[in-house]
Amino acid sequence: MSPARERIALAADLPLEEGLRLYERVAPHVGYAKVGLSLFVEHGPPAVAAFQRLGARIFLDLKLHDIPNTVELAAARAGALGVSLLTVHAAGGESMLRAAVKGAREGARAKGHAAPRVLAVTVLTSLSAAEVAAVGLPGTPEEAALRLARLAVGAGVDGLVCSPREAAAFRRELGPTPFLCTPGIRPAGAAAGDQSRAETPAFAMRAGADLLVVGRPIHTAPEPLAAARAIAEEVSSA
Repeated sequence: MSPARERIALAADLPLEEGLRLYERVAPHVGYAKVGLSLFVEHGPPAVAAFQRLGARIFLDLKLHDIPNTVELAAARAGALGVSLLTVHAAGGESMLRAAVKGAREGARAKGHAAPRVLAVTVLTSLSAAEVAAVGLPGTPEEAALRLARLAVGAGVDGLVCSPREAAAFRRELGPTPFLCTPGIRPAGAAAGDQSRAETPAFAMRAGADLLVVGRPIHTAPEPLAAARAIAEEVSSA
């Protein structure tokens, strides 16, 4: 992968055939396909396999959050699929996070795959400050995210999912090792939609992100390939 391509994931939150066509079209600039809940609930593992056949690395975004045993079993099944990234909720707690890492590694090893990175979701990028307070998390979204990030890193996860606005604080506090994934990416002038803490690709890169997740700015663009190319160029020049 080119340096920029390996730092961009397409959020394929579309009907499967449409998502496959779009990924194939933008693949020169996008290295990962994010298979999220809608695709996985409808199609299951065949959705993962379909993008793998196109050469995509798979970001399996299931945001697992359950008792440790259940999460360990689910993570093992995900690891067995040969995915590159798997998400869990940091709010599930230390025991659950450790179980997720254990399951993912054992599932991958059993099938001869490299272990996926387990990424802990801190505070969803759709949540505003008022919503963060309403669900009982004290402080600002950034403060709540950092507390969850410390917990998750202490539990042994490989990386974190955060808004671009938290990435710089995570790097200062946690150092260069955690793999930082930032959804909520919106090029300058793009509509924020349901993202409350969105930022541009350049902002996220300068803040220390390793992977940018981009969905609607590509798949609603009049020319998706041109949109993906522009994002890759912004990543390269940040």
